[in-house]
Amino acid sequence: MAEIEQAMPPIRELGAARPDAAFRVVADTAYLWYEPRGEVLLVAFDNLATLDEPYPRLPWLHRQARGLGYSLLGVQSHAKDWFRQETAPRLIASLAERGFFRGFSRVVFTGASMGGFAALNFAPIVPGAAVLAFSPQSTMSRKIAPFERRFPWAVRNSDWERPEFLDAAEAVQKLENAAVLFDPFVPEDKAHAARLAGRGVQMVRLGHATHEAVRVVIKSGALELALRDFAETGQLGHRFWQQMRSRRTVRKWARSLIDAAMQSRHPKLTLGAARVLIDQDNYLFALKARDDILSANPGLDMRKRAAG
Repeated sequence: MAEIEQAMPPIRELGAARPDAAFRVVADTAYLWYEPRGEVLLVAFDNLATLDEPYPRLPWLHRQARGLGYSLLGVQSHAKDWFRQETAPRLIASLAERGFFRGFSRVVFTGASMGGFAALNFAPIVPGAAVLAFSPQSTMSRKIAPFERRFPWAVRNSDWERPEFLDAAEAVQKLENAAVLFDPFVPEDKAHAARLAGRGVQMVRLGHATHEAVRVVIKSGALELALRDFAETGQLGHRFWQQMRSRRTVRKWARSLIDAAMQSRHPKLTLGAARVLIDQDNYLFALKARDDILSANPGLDMRKRAAG
């Protein structure tokens, strides 16, 4: 993107990085992208989806940070490596040593999945930083978390032997405030969340949001509320949960709900949920669920007619 190169030419030395001036750092295996705005700083990490776009690319949460008036430090990886590299933590530590983070009233590290793992792992580098992590892994080391078998290509091609920043379950013990949002119906995410429990960790359960819980939050119109509530109060408040009622209009959430209901073997409850979703959006998967249930349990439809 030529306009990015012109607007924010990269710097090689962090000595030129200041909290009051935008900068971009291009380093060996990671990049930094900084935009100054307000006294709240979001430190946002790449996830697997953002890495599908070539660099230079806008950092994750760029639009949301601008809308909220927050400063943004995007930490961007060269590869789908869960930030299992030396460059990203070194850059963050170098900024911390220069007092960069002391110019902000609040610093929130945030990310989803791979980015959530990095946010939890690297936040202790900055004293007082809080973490808002969506569906994070505690580690992808199969020696430590043998239950984790997802993302095999990315895991095979990243380093899970080097001990530094290997396990976020160790890092969270050093955090004063972190919120982990996850779907308890995803076995791997539930197991990671159990490993991430700690005195300063809030467990935020978003049932049927799948591993892509952040997408459900976004499509529910609640991401900006989550960021603002957590940055300002350290909690996810009433406004966030009120907005999250809109999740039933999100296809991903609705599909996950119906799939779970079908597996639960409660045909009456599943039929009721399917009919609500059919009335709402006429989802094909809800129509199929209704028809499958009525085919296996014809008496349910007869009782409905009799009641009518």
